[in-house]
Amino acid sequence: MNERLRRQILFEAAHLLQTRRANDARQARMQAARRVSRGWVHPADLPDPREINGLVRQIEVGETPSEYAGAAWNMQDPPTENERFEAFAKLLTPLEFVGQNRRRHPEGDLLYHCLQVFELLYEECPYDEEVLLAGLLHDVGRPLDPKNHIEPGLSALSGLISERTAWLIEHHILARGLLDGTIGIRARRRLSANEDFEWLELLARADLDGRIPGMRVRELDEVLNYVQNLGAEFV
Repeated sequence: MNERLRRQILFEAAHLLQTRRANDARQARMQAARRVSRGWVHPADLPDPREINGLVRQIEVGETPSEYAGAAWNMQDPPTENERFEAFAKLLTPLEFVGQNRRRHPEGDLLYHCLQVFELLYEECPYDEEVLLAGLLHDVGRPLDPKNHIEPGLSALSGLISERTAWLIEHHILARGLLDGTIGIRARRRLSANEDFEWLELLARADLDGRIPGMRVRELDEVLNYVQNLGAEFV
C-alpha cells in the first residue's frame, strides 16, 4: 500500500465532496484518484468512502487535520466557460509552429492535424462537446514532451476538461493498438469495459486518419466558438 498516495487521494476527495464538486464519496474518490495519480491506482491505495465522509464531517465541525490544511494541492474556484476556452486557445495556438515527421504526418503542422481530427469527429458526433474537445486537445502536450505527451497534456488541461474527455485523451494512443492489433488482451479488456470504449475507438481512428495534405478545416477561433456554443445550439 502507498500510504502517501492514499492520503493525497483522501484529502482531494474530501475537498471535492465538501465543496460540492462531487455528488458522493465514491464519485469524489474516483475524481480525486484521477487528479492525483494521472493513471491507474491500485484498489489498496483508494480510501474507503466512509473515511472520506468522516473527514468531511471533521472539516465541517472545524476539526480539520493539520496535514489536510497543508496539503500540497490547492484547489481554486472552477474556471468560467470563457476562461476555459481562452485557456484552450492559448494551448492550441502554438501548435501551428510545431512541425511533425513528414513520413507519418504528411499533412503538416500539429495544429492542422488537431483541426483535422476535430473535423472527422464532427462528422460523427457534432453534438458531443466532450468527444470533440478530446479530438481537438489530444496533442496539446507534445510541445512540452514530444516523446510522452499524455501526462503533460493532461496536467495543462487539469480543471478545464471533464473526466470523460481526460479519459479519452489519456488512452487515445493505447487505443490505436486496437486498430492495428498490437494491444494486449488485458489492456483491450480494460479499455472495452469502459462505457466510452466506442468513442475511444472513434478518436483513435480520427487521429490516424487526420493526416491528409490539403484537407479543408475551419479556423481555430471558429472551432472553439462552435464548441463553446454547443449547449445553446442543441437545446
